[in-house]
Amino acid sequence: MLQIAFIRENQEKVINALAKRNMDAKTIVEEVVQLDEKRRATQVELDGVLSESNKLSKDIGDLMKSGEKSKAAILKEKTILLKEKSKDLAEKAEIFANELTQKLYTIPNLPADIVPVGKTPEENLNVFQEGDIPVLHEGALPHWELVKKYDIIDFELGVKITGAGFPVYKGKGAKLQRALINYFLDKNTEAGYKEMQVPHLVNEASGFGTGQLPDKEGQMYETSDPLYAVPTAEVPLTNFFRDEIVEESALPIYRCAYTPCFRREAGSYGKDVRGLNRLHQFDKVELLKWVHPATSYDELDKLRGDA
Repeated sequence: MLQIAFIRENQEKVINALAKRNMDAKTIVEEVVQLDEKRRATQVELDGVLSESNKLSKDIGDLMKSGEKSKAAILKEKTILLKEKSKDLAEKAEIFANELTQKLYTIPNLPADIVPVGKTPEENLNVFQEGDIPVLHEGALPHWELVKKYDIIDFELGVKITGAGFPVYKGKGAKLQRALINYFLDKNTEAGYKEMQVPHLVNEASGFGTGQLPDKEGQMYETSDPLYAVPTAEVPLTNFFRDEIVEESALPIYRCAYTPCFRREAGSYGKDVRGLNRLHQFDKVELLKWVHPATSYDELDKLRGDA
C-alpha cells in the first residue's frame, strides 16, 4: 500500500503513473489527501485539548494543596467539558483514519518508469524472450486431448468430485506433478533460497497485506472463520515481515515455498479456460526476495535466471 505521505507529496506523479494502468486516479488521490488533512487537523485539535486538560489537572492539584478548593472546583468543571470534547475528537479522528485506510487500499502500486503507456499487448515492452515460439504441425492435438489419450489427467473426474477447474492427475501424471514440485524446490534451494512450508490458509490481515483484499475478495475461497485459501505461496511468504522493519544488514532475503493454489477465477470463460488454463486449483513453487531498492532490478534479473 502506498504511504499517504508519499501520495501527498507526489500527487501528480501518482496520478500520471496510475494512468499507465488505465486508471483515472485524480479523484481518489484528491479524496485521500483531503481525508488526511481532516485527520491531521482533528489530531492537532485533540492534542491541544489533551494538553490543556493536563495543565488544568496540574493546576487543580496545586490549588488543592494551597486550600483553594472553590477555584479547584471551577477548574474541575472545565476538565469534564474538555474530557467530553477530547472523546468526541478522538472518535472523529478514528473515523477519518479508518476512511483513509480503506481508500488507500484501493490505490494500486505504481508501475515502473520504464512501463509504456498502452492498452493492448502490441503496446507492451518486450524486455526478455527465451527461444522461438514453435509452429505446430498440421493435426497437432491440444494438451487437453493429449492428457486424455495418455490417461494422465482426468478433467471429468475432477468435475464429478468437486467441479470445473479441479483436475485429477493420474498415474504418470501424478508422478510428474510430484517430481516437478521436488525438482523446483531442490533447484531453488541450491540457488540460495531457503525453503519454507507455509499454511495453506491465511487470515484477513494477510489478505490485506498482499493486496488480495479488499478488491479481489471475489477471486478467493473463504471459510467461515474467516480464513482464505491461498491463491499463491506469495501471500503467506510476503506476510512473514508484515508490520515489521527489516534491518538493511539482513538483506537480501531469499525464500521459496510450494503450495497448492486456489483461485475462483470469476469471470473466466471460453477458450481461456480449456484444459489446464485458468484452473481453480493448481500447484506452484514460489520464489520471493526482500532486497534493497537500489539493487532491485539486478535481483529481478537474477530471480528470472533462477526461475
